[in-house]
Amino acid sequence: MRTSRLEAFSDGVLAIIITIMVLELDVPHGARLADLGDSLTGFLTYLLSFVYIGIYWNNHHHMFQLVSRIDGGVLWANLHLLFWLSLYPFTTAWMDETELARVPLVVYGVNLLAAAIAYYVLERAIFRAEGTDSLLRQALGRDLKGKFSPVIYIVGIAAAFVTGWLAIACFVLVALIWLVPDRRMENFIRERHLDVP
Repeated sequence: MRTSRLEAFSDGVLAIIITIMVLELDVPHGARLADLGDSLTGFLTYLLSFVYIGIYWNNHHHMFQLVSRIDGGVLWANLHLLFWLSLYPFTTAWMDETELARVPLVVYGVNLLAAAIAYYVLERAIFRAEGTDSLLRQALGRDLKGKFSPVIYIVGIAAAFVTGWLAIACFVLVALIWLVPDRRMENFIRERHLDVP
């Protein structure tokens, strides 16, 4: 089975997720620049979630450059990832509307962790579908960033019980780790002179 429909569907879902998130932003009630202060937390939580969606979209794109074969398991694993990502607008809005209260912050952290686990499950489903000669498996190598990120999410979730800003700092740290371009797949393609779309 080719990957083009899966990629197009995923791109559409991620675009809708970003659209829903931006519609959740509160418009300031006044016309002064100072009135933006009331929307600051909402904008910052939106920005964090937007960056996360962008990171997943970017990595999803790079991943499927190396995938030549998918099956039903990969389709369901991809839907599993999209499910957790589709909850970002809800958990982001809840976190914002409660001014980073403990429970919504923990739920947001669990949402981030669940999406990371779902991405890992998608990778493993691709490995199974493609067998031992999987180019993706070769390109990922040890995948230290992928293994380290859930640990930071768990620290962030635990930190939410102490202070909200420490939890946010952990979540921002993971985003910064992944914001630095991951060249593994691009280098793998270039080094092997692979012809990918």
